Amino acid sequence: MKVLYEGCMTSINIIKISITKLNTDAIVNAANEALMQGSGVCGAIFREAGSFEMTKACNAIGGCKIGNAVITPGFNLPAKHVIHAVGPRWSGGNNNEPALLYSAYKQSLILAKENNLHSIGFPLISAGMFGYPVDKAWKQALDACTDFMEANADYEINIIFAVLEDRVLDEGLRVLGGF
Repeated sequence: MKVLYEGCMTSINIIKISITKLNTDAIVNAANEALMQGSGVCGAIFREAGSFEMTKACNAIGGCKIGNAVITPGFNLPAKHVIHAVGPRWSGGNNNEPALLYSAYKQSLILAKENNLHSIGFPLISAGMFGYPVDKAWKQALDACTDFMEANADYEINIIFAVLEDRVLDEGLRVLGGF
């Protein structure tokens, strides 16, 4: 989806690729509160960036609350920066999970703008090991991104969602088609 705001081209794309291969200004790590190397997307990002360097940078930050985000260099990744966003664990949807997930995306985009980054790659935060239902995760992700684009119409940003599974890709494209 490409949108023109006041002469500023902005886009959201969903593609099948490892997030560690994106050559963007930033990629987003689906992080844990301790900012420790995990498995899944988080483990892949740490390994490709350089586990030692990324761990040292994250330890210096000291943690991140659910719904927030912090930034580090990308080290050995093609992306210049990594934004570590902490999404919620799914526990039925009655513990503020939608608002916290929306906030994790929003805070990531705010950090990107504050650091003058114009391309960002996201995974589908919280939809893996944290158990967030894929359709509901896409809704929060795309709502946060489109709301950010509308509120920052003068800021050009290209958003790429990098996914590995066909079912996640197909659901994302379905939800994006409703925007």
